[in-house]
Amino acid sequence: MRFSFTRKAKSTVGLDIGSSLVKVVEIDFSRSAPSLKRLGVVPLPPEAIVDGEVMDRLLVLDAIRECVGQAGIRGREVVSAVNGRALIVKKVLMDRMDQEDAREAIFWEAEQHVPFDIDDVSLDFQILDEDVGGNQMQVLLVAAKKEMIHQHADLVRDANLEPRIIDLDSFALQNCYEANYETEQGRVVGLLDVGAEVTNLNIIQEGMPQFTRDLSIGRSRFIEDVQREFHVGQEEASTILTAESPSDAVDEATLDEVVGRAAEELSGGLERSFAYLRGGGEGGKQLDAIVLSGGGSQMPLLRKHLAERHDVPVEVLDPLRTISYDPELFSTQPVEEMAPLLSVGVGLGLRRVE
Repeated sequence: MRFSFTRKAKSTVGLDIGSSLVKVVEIDFSRSAPSLKRLGVVPLPPEAIVDGEVMDRLLVLDAIRECVGQAGIRGREVVSAVNGRALIVKKVLMDRMDQEDAREAIFWEAEQHVPFDIDDVSLDFQILDEDVGGNQMQVLLVAAKKEMIHQHADLVRDANLEPRIIDLDSFALQNCYEANYETEQGRVVGLLDVGAEVTNLNIIQEGMPQFTRDLSIGRSRFIEDVQREFHVGQEEASTILTAESPSDAVDEATLDEVVGRAAEELSGGLERSFAYLRGGGEGGKQLDAIVLSGGGSQMPLLRKHLAERHDVPVEVLDPLRTISYDPELFSTQPVEEMAPLLSVGVGLGLRRVE
């Protein structure tokens, strides 16, 4: 007889390396409900990460180390995430089989769906529906280029940390959402994490990812458009966009038009994604809600345009809705401003590590 002494750690550290901010959170599981124990946020220079690629490795490493030090993280093991064009997430149909047989067969199946050399990718999968008829099952296939995974893992290790789990940003975001909100039967939700350069979209229904992709537009696009239109600096443009109502020096109609143009580009990406989903006979017949996170979620006019364009309620994801925290963690910036930036990090921190 073999006795197992494996146990789950009392806390998990989530490391979110964005293109403009590095965020680290530690989620404590020692009580009846998870709580935010430690937090660190450090800005990155614009040239450090461009289009998801690390351009200045030393700057990123310094930011990670500073962030971990700021938070007072003592352990080395972290859960982090990747995204970008070197990732494929797709639902596929396979012959019905058990988990172990599927693990063998997934490599043959992936060759039909992954536009990379199968020897160059890491694969994972989850059986979503064991019986969809016709002796078939539905499987969520995830493929990531090994080079990207290795580069990310090496970056984390060079920051004196150990990558215990490498997840996807979109799955971390979904994990955060589901930990804080009730799942309603049949309800289709579009999760939009509006980052500095890229917006991550994850359409989910009843806890299942239906479609995920990256949209090549982020908060910086809105800032640049406002800078150009009103001849202001980057910081002032950011202030204009996040204000609940514009100052007397800013023409409200013009600002609405400027934001509307960029918002339409974002909406177009969401609409095309949902049309593709419906065309494949997947998901619900309509989008029921949009939930925003990331720095872009703090733009009131973006929320307004998305609500009008898609005729659905738009709200900002609260990653701490059901997670307790010490208010002192937010002594330098109000929690309502900081929280939407932590959604991916909290989603990673909610992963239990054996």
